[in-house]
Amino acid sequence: MPAFRRRHLRSVAAALALTATVPATAAAADSTAALREVMFVGNNWDGTADVIKSTGDLARIGRVDVIPDKDERMAEINADPIKWIYFMAIRNSVGEGHDQFVDDMYSTPDGTSVVVSRPSFADVVSIDLASGRINWRFPVSGYRSDHMAVSPDGTKVAVSASTANTVHVLDIVTGKQLGSFATGDKPHENIFSKDGKYIWNMAIGDVNTQTDAPWLDWTKGDRRITVVDATTFKQVKVIDMRERLDAIGLKDYSDAVRPAVFSPDESKLYFQVSFFNGFFEYDLATDKITRTKTLPKNPSTSDDRTTFVNDSRHHGLSMSPDGSKLCVAGTMDDYATVVDRGTLQQGPLVTAAKPYWATVSGDGKSCVVSESGADQVTAIDFATGEKTVSVPVGDHPQRVRLGHVTANWTSPSAS
Repeated sequence: MPAFRRRHLRSVAAALALTATVPATAAAADSTAALREVMFVGNNWDGTADVIKSTGDLARIGRVDVIPDKDERMAEINADPIKWIYFMAIRNSVGEGHDQFVDDMYSTPDGTSVVVSRPSFADVVSIDLASGRINWRFPVSGYRSDHMAVSPDGTKVAVSASTANTVHVLDIVTGKQLGSFATGDKPHENIFSKDGKYIWNMAIGDVNTQTDAPWLDWTKGDRRITVVDATTFKQVKVIDMRERLDAIGLKDYSDAVRPAVFSPDESKLYFQVSFFNGFFEYDLATDKITRTKTLPKNPSTSDDRTTFVNDSRHHGLSMSPDGSKLCVAGTMDDYATVVDRGTLQQGPLVTAAKPYWATVSGDGKSCVVSESGADQVTAIDFATGEKTVSVPVGDHPQRVRLGHVTANWTSPSAS
């Protein structure tokens, strides 16, 4: 081949490579720029997820139907006596007479889909936000799915299979199981460490029994924190809070760890337990509970433990990004409050109807709680402890999660 011909071909190849590379890079940048930060609010009894602004007035921008396959799922359940028994048991126990259609949800990194755990259907699904159709479905072990967590890079989602004492870890895009690990009884909350290397799971035991007196606490099952390697899914350590509570003279307190949050440097873990109106501070280095915060009781709330929803007097805990404030959902006491982390002094008790979760707004300025008893979400200013806004959502909101949608997204069908 003549030299000029070879040079010409090399020039054409280089030009084609450059042409192929530049639009791809630009497209990636455009894709990132085209995402809009939002909050997903899971309306458990509705089977919907409201999409609201992540800051400011929290106005609703859309709604997603998370059970578009309800008829198909119900046909499967009705055809299987064991599945039907569990479905009805969920409705009449933890569901408070209602089906649990959405517990937790996270958007995919590209903002095109939302991944949802559906307790009554014992599965996790990915729903395309443009069409409303299901991308993939993963049936969990056993008969009920529960809380989830997403890895810091957004690629993995961990989901508790509460009746199988198992956590599944899935590829968030494909739904393929990457691994799983065993837990204590009734795995609940999951948390990835900030570096993504570890997964912490909190097993809460049997919360739907009536054996709620302190002397019957042993009947609630094996409640413990299980920490695993997020790559190999091998157990790293187990933490039983029973021993730590006993060591500070709190033998009558439950060791069922509920919502929990790490300090920014991950040196401290703050957590709630069943039946308790308050929270604890646990120091990871010394392996000890270092502080206890007891919050006020609502005089209108009965102290009869059997009246607490799923054993949770308080259920919902978040922390301001700078680590200076904690926000607590006082579920059965019908309030939420911001607590100074340094002094543990609580701020105003903001009236809220059965607040079930607490998270942080997109700008980090507010705590956002779900009021499951009033079908709304409420923002509380971290700086003042005062309520700033409430917005209506669907029936029985529980989990609230930050996520993303595409900038021009609109609801495909649900209103």
